[in-house]
Amino acid sequence: ILEAISLEADLRQALTRGELLLHYQPIVGVQTEHIEGFEALVRWNHPVRGLVPPAQFIPLAEETGLILPLGRFVISEACRQMRIWQQQLPQANGLSISVNVSCRQFVKDGLVEHVAGVLAETGLDPACLKLELTESVLMHNARHTARELNRLKALGVKIAIDDFGTGYSSLAYLRQLPIDHLKIDRSFISGQGANGESREIVKSIITLARSLGITVIAEGVERADELERLRDVDCDNAQGFMFSRPVDKEAAGRLIRDIADAACGGRA
Repeated sequence: ILEAISLEADLRQALTRGELLLHYQPIVGVQTEHIEGFEALVRWNHPVRGLVPPAQFIPLAEETGLILPLGRFVISEACRQMRIWQQQLPQANGLSISVNVSCRQFVKDGLVEHVAGVLAETGLDPACLKLELTESVLMHNARHTARELNRLKALGVKIAIDDFGTGYSSLAYLRQLPIDHLKIDRSFISGQGANGESREIVKSIITLARSLGITVIAEGVERADELERLRDVDCDNAQGFMFSRPVDKEAAGRLIRDIADAACGGRA
């Protein structure tokens, strides 16, 4: 308990001391392996503990309500950084930046107003920002969810459902919401479960998504055979350690420079 109290106090200070930073994991086209965007992932560079894993401080932030200022920071910083890349690197034009949004942010935080303010301040094209929500967020309050998603869509922002296949959202429900992307949970992609039944599930999800005009992104791709299976079922995009671990902004900038011959944007 003392450890948690200490960590909470440190996290409150981290928000004001500039100890939080973002790392970026590329999202690539399955057929081309060209970078189509990045997912922004928050890291905490603690002055004593060093880099604190997100699994240690994100649940704490959720419990204490610190996820609200933390979430605002991530959206602001991710948009700002993508705009800098686009201004400095022609290859970055059309790339997208994905940001995770927690249930608490979505329900209580004036999310739409914050996103609108950040887009206006940074000048980032709204179509370059993807907000990722889990199925549990969608199911929390159907009427509120639909209203807020439509308000975000009105800004021009893209909406992705994260960890798809692990929650309870019905396929009919998807049809009623302005969803642009589904991210298939890594449990269907990697390891022993990726053959047989999981492959059929992935295939079915992609077929469903196609019928609704939704792009599919596979998470947790680590091996060439996993990528090959995704090509076989015509998956759109993928991310995972096979392509790159999450990297800091300097390394991400180098990755962008390396894609001079890539199609900017693609299906992202």
